[in-house]
Amino acid sequence: MYALSNDLPLGRAFFLSLRPFHNQHATLDENYIKHRYDPIIPSKEEWPVVKLARERKEFVKKVADLAESRVLGLTGKNPDILKEELETTLYREKLRIKQNPWAVDPDDESLFWNEVKTSLLQVNTDSSLDKAKRFQAYQEILHSITSRYAEEIASNFKASHYKFTRRVVTYGFSRLLNAARVKGFKSIFSNQYTLQDKIQITGQTDQIRDLATKGTIVMVPTHFSNLDSILIGWIISVLGMPPFIYGAGLNLFNISIFAYFMNALGAYKVDRRKKNLMYLETLKTYSKEAIQFGCHSLFFPGGTRSRSGMIESKLKLGLLSTAIEAQRANFQNGISDISGKIFIVPVTINYHFVLEAPGLIQEHLSLTGQERYYKENDEFSTSYKISKFLFKFFTKGSDISVSIGKAMDVLGNYVDQNGNSLDKRGRKIDTRDYFISDGKITVDQQREEEYTNMLGKRIVEEFHLINRVFSSHLVSFVAFEIIRSKNVKLDIFDLIRLPEEDIVIPFEEFKSICQMVLNRIFELKAQGKIDAAPHLSRPMDEIISHGIDNVGMYHAKRPLVRDKEGNIATEDMSLLYFYHNRLHGYGLEKLF
Repeated sequence: MYALSNDLPLGRAFFLSLRPFHNQHATLDENYIKHRYDPIIPSKEEWPVVKLARERKEFVKKVADLAESRVLGLTGKNPDILKEELETTLYREKLRIKQNPWAVDPDDESLFWNEVKTSLLQVNTDSSLDKAKRFQAYQEILHSITSRYAEEIASNFKASHYKFTRRVVTYGFSRLLNAARVKGFKSIFSNQYTLQDKIQITGQTDQIRDLATKGTIVMVPTHFSNLDSILIGWIISVLGMPPFIYGAGLNLFNISIFAYFMNALGAYKVDRRKKNLMYLETLKTYSKEAIQFGCHSLFFPGGTRSRSGMIESKLKLGLLSTAIEAQRANFQNGISDISGKIFIVPVTINYHFVLEAPGLIQEHLSLTGQERYYKENDEFSTSYKISKFLFKFFTKGSDISVSIGKAMDVLGNYVDQNGNSLDKRGRKIDTRDYFISDGKITVDQQREEEYTNMLGKRIVEEFHLINRVFSSHLVSFVAFEIIRSKNVKLDIFDLIRLPEEDIVIPFEEFKSICQMVLNRIFELKAQGKIDAAPHLSRPMDEIISHGIDNVGMYHAKRPLVRDKEGNIATEDMSLLYFYHNRLHGYGLEKLF
């Protein structure tokens, strides 16, 4: 009943090749959560996402109706403008079906849009229709489209599937972890190490739990890997919070194992291929209404995985704006106490390596160099590849760190333990005041657009503050910058084509500069401008070995290696650039 893949059931894939593995650099960091919190809402019947699932049919209809109203408002209820939007949507959707179909697309996709085309033709050619009747006919077509989009986007959360998925993830990953850390076949059944040893959760964990009982959380993580969604879902569970709804790329539902997990974890579907007004307004309406409903929400404000390896600096503000809309709507509805408050919580996910890095960085370089669009790599194309990756990840001793940032209100102000907004001097302020004009709460799109831009900038700032430096980030940054400093006349595209003999760094030089950069990182950490993993307190020789062992460990070509003489070299400059970019934005380049 619970087979997770047409290729290979996840559990079977996990255990096919289990063998003991020991990593001399796998010493555990100490300052992170080592237990699972008690749930803040013990009864699943009281979870907001469960309540929403019970009302799914009514909720989807409400979203469709409100999205229709939003589109009509944006077109000024002008039949000619509405006609143009309908025809544009039809054209783009027919093109998408022909040029970029996905396995997850509905079987009746072509049929539906052919019916839309027929309906539009009938209205356009019926000379008996006056302006009012023509507008009504266009509105009916619009309603059919927003209804279809709302149904497609809506989550299919089931509490029983959620509990099963949580058990599978925890049990399967824990078995792999113990096989990695404890020698012998019996290690598979050992409980000596837990996922909390492997996936380190740091930061404002108590605050997010506390605020989740008072108002509504919108979690905004960095995004580097397709694993992020499942990882964050597990972390939410460990923190004892009820499931969040979250927007996941529809392309991930092409993969059966991801489709199962993400449906179970409360994902609603986001189709990045669809750029038309009607889809985008339906998506934003779904997010806004779910937040207003009280569902804790999660979306990746970068919009997609970071192609360059850098922390996102330019955010997609569409879904982010829905948190501001929902906050204003709560105030309009008279909910001015803490129960109506929406809290924004930035999160950074820190990896030693990213499975998809080769494809991501090639795509980034292709787009930056204005070359042809690079077709996305297929590292995650089958459940078997994912299972194989997960096994290698857990048995290689490489860690993940997830940093929970300070909660903010929708304007980017920090909030205290009671959810009160604070200005820069720590004084309490009332968020409601920011939505008032002429003594009452008003809708002002220009004002809310400005608030969204402000919030986006604050999230980017927080990403950099809570970013946690790993040894792999340090060694990659230093190696790439040394190579760049010795080839100052070359741009990035020339650098990645350098011959191997020009990219060898004497070890002692490398070690010395690593120490210099690390000292600066610790200075920034003391100023609260970055975080650093505890393993960076080891002797520098150990840090370098740990970093080289872990960075890009799964890739066929390693970003960093030590040659026979013990010097530092690379097998892939573009991958080295990708991992180097994690420390972009701190001014560390000025040290070279």
